[in-house]
Amino acid sequence: MPLSVAVAGASGYAGGELLRLLATHPDVEITTVTAHSNAGQRLGAVQPHLRSLAHLELVDTTPENLSGHDVVFVALPHGKSGELTAHLDDTLVIDCGADHRLTDEAAWEKFYGGEYFGAWEYGLPELLRADGTRQRDRLAGANRIAVPGCNVTAITLGLQPGIRSNVIRPDDLVSVLAVGTSGAGKSLKTHLLASEIHGSAAPYAVGGVHRHTPEIVQNLEVSGGEGVTISFTPVLVPMSRGILATSTATLEPGASAADVRAAWELAYANEPFVHVLPEGHFPKTADVLGSNMTLIGLAVDEAADRVVVISAIDNLVKGTAGAAVQSMNIAAGLPEQAGLTVNGVAP
Repeated sequence: MPLSVAVAGASGYAGGELLRLLATHPDVEITTVTAHSNAGQRLGAVQPHLRSLAHLELVDTTPENLSGHDVVFVALPHGKSGELTAHLDDTLVIDCGADHRLTDEAAWEKFYGGEYFGAWEYGLPELLRADGTRQRDRLAGANRIAVPGCNVTAITLGLQPGIRSNVIRPDDLVSVLAVGTSGAGKSLKTHLLASEIHGSAAPYAVGGVHRHTPEIVQNLEVSGGEGVTISFTPVLVPMSRGILATSTATLEPGASAADVRAAWELAYANEPFVHVLPEGHFPKTADVLGSNMTLIGLAVDEAADRVVVISAIDNLVKGTAGAAVQSMNIAAGLPEQAGLTVNGVAP
């Protein structure tokens, strides 16, 4: 029997991407899609690219409409999913929002504010833990999972091998990200209009105030970093989807370029959705478009004594919906790669 699935927030970008992936998943049946202002419409009216699901009617996002399913995906703004999930039963619930990611209530208060809903199991299977395990082990059988932030995924996967293997210092990390506009959601915003974004690049949340900052620190501490500090600056660029993260870190004394490459290649040797490119090769966001892949390029800037890591993901797939489906597969005992692809779309 296929798993019955409900998607809350189905009219948004993350919800639409979840449905695109789930539509071809061999082990699920999408039975309920919910929305707020779009409730009462057919899904095809707001997600016209989802032809196989166009007949589904969007219903109100209520606990009653979401209850009784095997799996519930929640793709709502922060503060909204926590209010909703508190009323769901013992089904598998996967939150694509921020409400259950942070383990530190003080960090939640500082960067988000409002009610703290508590941390769930973290939906990044590839997260390296200081004890030598991976987060994947903790997802098996879980019934509450929090999907990481998209920027967080790009940076964490880029830097964590160096942290756990002690080849980079954790206290002087810098990341600058080129981010596609879909990361800001589907609501109308002046700075996202085509006339504003076309031909321009604009930094935002500058100076350590981006809400993903404490989550990045949290992950790198889980990987074994002590005294983790990171200066993280996202830059909005005129592409609809994708993240290209350029992260740098100071080499630990005695660490060589060979040590660096060995650390990253060992960390991801058996990961289906993370690949380290050969020396001298670096990824583009176009290389991962539509896929659940993370591509990583490495270099050592010997003059500056720093490691440079370039990581590319599709923010809507590996950065959100793909991670959610991957986590569902692990939690439910399904093949981890079911419904997901390593192949991108080109041109």
